[in-house]
Amino acid sequence: MKMIRFDDLALFVRTAALGSFSNAAREADLLPGQVAAAVARLERELDLRLFVRSTRSLRLTAEGALYLPYAQEVLAALREGEARVRGEDAELRGTLQVAAPSDLGRNLLLPWLTEFRAAHPKLQLRLQLSDQVADVFRDPVDIAFRLGRFDNASYVALPLLPGNRRVLAASPDYLARHGTPDSLEALKDHHCLLYQLAGRAYDRWSFELEGRRTVIPVRGNMVCDDADVVRRWAVAGQGIVFKSWLDVCADVQAGRLQVLLDGAGDSLPLNLVCPHRKQFSPAIRQLHAMFAHRLQPLLAGLPSSAR
Repeated sequence: MKMIRFDDLALFVRTAALGSFSNAAREADLLPGQVAAAVARLERELDLRLFVRSTRSLRLTAEGALYLPYAQEVLAALREGEARVRGEDAELRGTLQVAAPSDLGRNLLLPWLTEFRAAHPKLQLRLQLSDQVADVFRDPVDIAFRLGRFDNASYVALPLLPGNRRVLAASPDYLARHGTPDSLEALKDHHCLLYQLAGRAYDRWSFELEGRRTVIPVRGNMVCDDADVVRRWAVAGQGIVFKSWLDVCADVQAGRLQVLLDGAGDSLPLNLVCPHRKQFSPAIRQLHAMFAHRLQPLLAGLPSSAR
């Protein structure tokens, strides 16, 4: 019978999220060697390697990437069970200030946040939706949903969906009129819909191919600083969009958009970011457990080659 320690499991999840033993150790107030030993102990119990280690980098093995969401689900279930045993779920109160990207927040998170608030009538929810990245130290925010790799040890990141990716997508109407690109290089011959942030249009799209990063310059004559507008343009047949799978999965499932090139793209994990572990209120812990449980099934719609 395997004897897996839950603290080892938690350190594995945090190491995967933060990208190094040192960052995970700093967050947990441990030594890097203690974190490495915990991961090694877990690997022995599982009889497989979870990370590929080198002197300069640490990355998940294929087995580690496959195991990670199950580890997260176990930990989320434990946190939810602890909250229920303590009765935290029945008496959440006070104010919870949440920040999220506008497209993700409006189209995916909003119904769940509304449901969470309805389940806890004594809790006041303040929601900030913006494409500007919230600063959880300076802004009036308790917790922020953040997309992208997270390597800032000043914050604490709770993984929600490490397997999320940015993908290419276009409407069936656009593809019928302009054809389907058969390679990344073919994107130069298509209308690409560009997102603009802080006055800069993102016209160089980054892809992970066989462990290497490839940057493809693209062009387009439709640019917007609202990510939801860019998605709507794609649905309307105006061009190809490069967006988070979470932003387009509902459109793909409904047939309004199609994922291109077998899901070619790059990693775009989703985390909940908090200034400090001591600020993890019962509301934040329960919100994380609920969303981790709700988000994981959405990856099932990704092309298998992209997972």
